[in-house]
Amino acid sequence: MSPARGPDGAVPAKLSVVGVTKSFPSPRGTVTALDHVTLDVGEGEFVCLVGPSGCGKTTLLNLVAGLEAPDSGQVLSDGKPVSGPGSDRMVMFQESALFPWLNVMDNVLFGLRLRPGLDRSSRRGYAHYYLRMVGLDRFRRSAVHELSGGMKQRMDEPFAALDALTREQFYGDIQRIQGERRRTVILVTHNVREAACLGDRVILLSAHPGRIREEFRIDLPRPREFNSVELAQESGRIMAALKGHMAPERDAAEEAGGE
Repeated sequence: MSPARGPDGAVPAKLSVVGVTKSFPSPRGTVTALDHVTLDVGEGEFVCLVGPSGCGKTTLLNLVAGLEAPDSGQVLSDGKPVSGPGSDRMVMFQESALFPWLNVMDNVLFGLRLRPGLDRSSRRGYAHYYLRMVGLDRFRRSAVHELSGGMKQRMDEPFAALDALTREQFYGDIQRIQGERRRTVILVTHNVREAACLGDRVILLSAHPGRIREEFRIDLPRPREFNSVELAQESGRIMAALKGHMAPERDAAEEAGGE
């Protein structure tokens, strides 16, 4: 299923990044992580950010989440400026963020307790629903250390250090859940085929500073098979473009270093 489109064929913007620049101090001077980045993400769209290390992908996620503020430009959620974290946005970190002293159910309930307007019964209903969605409801009373690595990653940081079979299963699960729930998603990844498998669009960013170089719309039908020929062709096209952008940037960096 594709995101809903307006009369002009455009997907209404759920998230907008408008002319955003973000820098950080370092011992060697100021490092510009993002430079005048503009990006619209439509309602129910799944957008993947791909680029070399240091291109500002994670910084962009932190800005959308409201964990950091841009130096210039603005981030909008439903047309309203993002000024900090909010219940309308969620970020999943690279590092594990499960609480080992809580069982599976209580880990899920922890975040739901921060959501206004939910009583105890509603929170538990939501927790059961989402645990069933990822096949963990029968383990809801288990301690975190009793779960397998793959089970833990259904709750947090889903793609890190997975064997090939489990990873491919997760790709299918995420496509199924996205088809049912139609959430707006921004995924940071270094895996180009993963991006082509999951994304409606793939955005290529350059390194130092991060700028949007190119975008690819992935029109393959869902569910997509990770090892299909069609997906390999799409990811090959994206990888060729990524390498094409990286070569002149690498040469420019080497020339600057030699001066």
